[in-house]
Amino acid sequence: MIKTILLTGFEPFNGATINPAWEAVRALAGWQGEAGGHPFRVEVRQLPCVFGQANRAIAGMLDELHPDVVIAVGQAGGRPEISVERVAINVDDASILDNGGQQPVDTRIAEDGPAAYFSTLPIKAIVRALRARGLLAGVSQTAGTFVCNHVFYGLMHHVGPAPIRAGFIHVPFLPQQAAGRPEAPPSMALDDIVAAIRIAVEVTLAVAEDVMEQGGATH
Repeated sequence: MIKTILLTGFEPFNGATINPAWEAVRALAGWQGEAGGHPFRVEVRQLPCVFGQANRAIAGMLDELHPDVVIAVGQAGGRPEISVERVAINVDDASILDNGGQQPVDTRIAEDGPAAYFSTLPIKAIVRALRARGLLAGVSQTAGTFVCNHVFYGLMHHVGPAPIRAGFIHVPFLPQQAAGRPEAPPSMALDDIVAAIRIAVEVTLAVAEDVMEQGGATH
């Protein structure tokens, strides 16, 4: 049976004209393959960078596609590496406006939800595989409190007890984004980000239980 993989990326935000998360995800549209003995096909969708609207959108995608694996991808400008997120917290606390002009502060995402959800992706196995390919990567302990965390939490809340492996990955700026900033933040080539998402998909399908090793945390 062919497994369905849903990859999501955000539209540009905060005045930017490009978002590396979406550029990487859309490069994998229609990808089909096999990993861990599982044939799969990839569906990609763009999410609005808008509180509330983004979670309604991803819930609709889940109900439409019934995916086996969901990896939401977002931009974390300033981070030097692929950040595989461990935990989503039940709070929106925005330091900037979203694309809908909203800026929630200390607001719960789900009134009836727990304080946090953990990723069900094999996060340490993914990081280990990324590093083995020479890519900068680490397990991150915070997805922030902007729309990325909002979607990560909303995704896990909607999935609930369903046997779906789901989680969130942050990616750095692209070189062209970093070049236009006086502080010269770190960046990563688009081809490397695309390769990282490919690896994350393949490892998720191939690894039944995450590796139990210490370390690998960055943020």
